[in-house]
Amino acid sequence: MAADGIDSICPALLLSVRRYELSQFDDRRAWNISLVKSDDTTKKTRRQKAFAVLPTMLTLGNAICGFGAITILARVGPTFDVVPADPPTAGFDPVGEMVFAAYLIFLAMLFDALDGSAARLTNQTSEFGAMLDSLCDVVSFGVAPAFMMLKLTNPAHHLMETLSVPGTTASTSENPIYMPFGYSLDFLWPIAALFLACAILRLARFNVETDEEDDHDGFSGLPSPAAAGVIASFPIGINTLKQLSEKDWLDPVARIALPTLSVLLPFITLATAVLMVSRIRYPHIFNQILKGNRGRKQLLQLVFALALIFMMKARGLVVPVLFCWFAFAGPLRALWLRYVGPLFRRTKAADIDSGVS
Repeated sequence: MAADGIDSICPALLLSVRRYELSQFDDRRAWNISLVKSDDTTKKTRRQKAFAVLPTMLTLGNAICGFGAITILARVGPTFDVVPADPPTAGFDPVGEMVFAAYLIFLAMLFDALDGSAARLTNQTSEFGAMLDSLCDVVSFGVAPAFMMLKLTNPAHHLMETLSVPGTTASTSENPIYMPFGYSLDFLWPIAALFLACAILRLARFNVETDEEDDHDGFSGLPSPAAAGVIASFPIGINTLKQLSEKDWLDPVARIALPTLSVLLPFITLATAVLMVSRIRYPHIFNQILKGNRGRKQLLQLVFALALIFMMKARGLVVPVLFCWFAFAGPLRALWLRYVGPLFRRTKAADIDSGVS
């Protein structure tokens, strides 16, 4: 009777031991799988962190370029208003320094265009990146161009007059270029401050109204980098005029263009400030090119236009024309269609009615 009990218990005991061994094996297998997964997750996290460094470095490069431009512009003042002659140590070229500062602003624009694309390509878009980008944009596309406008239009710096003859100022040149009048700092400083304020508002509005699912194909209001490009393009154009004014047939052009620019630049700055906080739609050209949203014909036209610009000796004059066209062509066309176009249509209709009667 006892033997029968033991025989009936042994299979059940063996089955329990077998189940226990199987459960232990499953636990060890699950543990090994979790170790492998955790190791893969750690490697993926490290890879993501490595990729996240690239957009951050590009964004910080934007701010460093803006700070460099401000540092260079700070050297320009009433004391340094002589274009260098032979030897090169005989003077200081303020226009050349401003051109270098303008190039730094354009380099900041390149960093700003690449950091967002790099973040989206590496799937590293974050609120931190958006805030960091806006803070850097305030330096490069708010403070730097506003400061550049102040330096360029300040009559005490004589920047336009130094273009007359290399190595001379308006007081020493035999044939100087005089400005029709000079704006006081009481007039120029509020315009520069308004430009900075509108740039800050534009960047804050962009952060609030844009999310990660946005297609990033256009902007509401003039982008702050484009507005900064409008201001930064003028030193390049002025420097080109300086180089071309040595030719006799272009000297009359320089004598008309330089006083005109000295008068219009503060109002151009004011207009770009207003356009930044407007609701006018502007295309995101860089993203449209990267995404292939342009047709083959448009791309060929763009390549042909760039090739033509680089072939021109006066290509520095094309830079302000292109930026002003991007900033003002859309608003002017909208104003024409809304106000001038209907006026012409009404006049034409009235002429037709009078002819019929």
